[in-house]
Amino acid sequence: MPIIDVNDVAKQPFPGGATYQTLVGDEAGSTPVRLGLQVSEPGYSTGTHSHPYMEVVTVVEGTGEAWIEGQDGFAAIGPGVTLVLPANVKHGFRVTGTAQLKTYGVHASPNRLVDRFPDEDPAA
Repeated sequence: MPIIDVNDVAKQPFPGGATYQTLVGDEAGSTPVRLGLQVSEPGYSTGTHSHPYMEVVTVVEGTGEAWIEGQDGFAAIGPGVTLVLPANVKHGFRVTGTAQLKTYGVHASPNRLVDRFPDEDPAA
């Protein structure tokens, strides 16, 4: 099993002030899951989106709030909080603190697929 040092993985910029590092997985889809580290700057929002597979997100640093289709309001998120997001359920999160929000996301898919819903963004 390979050992991955996050410091050796290129950062992919996301629009709006975040970076994403794919730690497990590649463009060829050679692994059954993908794992990434996302670092989001204060004020960043993922926007409302979904994936056609389960996603699990764990907060390791920072604070924010999340929204999940079918649940009322926003949920506070911070270190130690894990979001378990079923396939095709719309969700998102935004940074509420003054520090970066760092999250690990596991995608139950060899490819990272995202459907966006900009007209349904409660954080806008």
